[in-house]
Amino acid sequence: MSTPTVAIVGRPNVGKSTLFNRIIGRREAIVDARPGVTRDRHFAASEWNGRRFWLVDTGGLVPAGDALNRAIRAQVEAAIAEGDLVLFVVDVIDGVTAADVEIAHDLRRAGRPVLLVANKADQLPDDHRHLAFYELGLGDPLPVSAAVGKSSGDLLDRVAAMLPETSPDEDADTIPVAVVGRPNVGKSSLVNRLLGAERVVVAAEPGTTRDAIDTPLTYQDRRLVLIDTAGLRKRSRVEDEIEFYSTLRTARAVERAHVCILVVDASDGMHAQDLKIANDAWERGAGIIVAVNKWDLIEEKDTNTAVRGEEVLKAKAPFLEYIPFA
Repeated sequence: MSTPTVAIVGRPNVGKSTLFNRIIGRREAIVDARPGVTRDRHFAASEWNGRRFWLVDTGGLVPAGDALNRAIRAQVEAAIAEGDLVLFVVDVIDGVTAADVEIAHDLRRAGRPVLLVANKADQLPDDHRHLAFYELGLGDPLPVSAAVGKSSGDLLDRVAAMLPETSPDEDADTIPVAVVGRPNVGKSSLVNRLLGAERVVVAAEPGTTRDAIDTPLTYQDRRLVLIDTAGLRKRSRVEDEIEFYSTLRTARAVERAHVCILVVDASDGMHAQDLKIANDAWERGAGIIVAVNKWDLIEEKDTNTAVRGEEVLKAKAPFLEYIPFA
């Protein structure tokens, strides 16, 4: 992508998502006390002093253990590789940890510009705990408090100064495309296929994508932003705060999209919740495409199976008559 990218990295629970939300000025990344809540790279457009950039919130860097942790680490490494600037977030309360030292080593090896952000320095200007992080060898640590906003302006000044120049109108014609559907119908797999890279964590457990993930894409000279959403489900099935915020985030993604790709599971049929999602997008004036996934799981199909299925669905919801199926 031509707009510069700023990647936020660090070990779990140092305040990366809080800093992300502070910079973009709205609650976009899910913030929770439980380590590992941020699983995917999460993109958001931001601007400071006329400098436009993509901000990337990543999952916490952890030792590669189970499959999901390995996937998270791969996402972080990809964000570092693509980033024009890396914000390495550390926690002044915990001090320098072995994980911080390991991450610093990885960053030096990657050779990307790094800004060391010493978070949770709530007692500024009298808080000097950030000085301990000079030992990481990544330059001057900048003390901030993302939770209350202390020194956030200084941080953004540093970010803007370290970024390459970019056109202020570069993304004016970008088309937001939301990929929506119930949990575990293959939305993230479809996004990765369209992008040609493993940008979104895919795991066997339902609900792996908890945030709505924005990823820029250029296709036939048209700039798009693919929004991979957490699976929409009825609010009565939202069991905890994390699921609650994920569901609301998905609804907001549908609201801002110009086009919605509704992914349905061919082996499970189109549920009432799928029709509700499509109807919401239709009423907002968004273009809709129904992507029937997992077609390979349908047994005893013939050339007319898809046509018959479309006719059944259009009888249930007449507005589907004007919507393409793929």
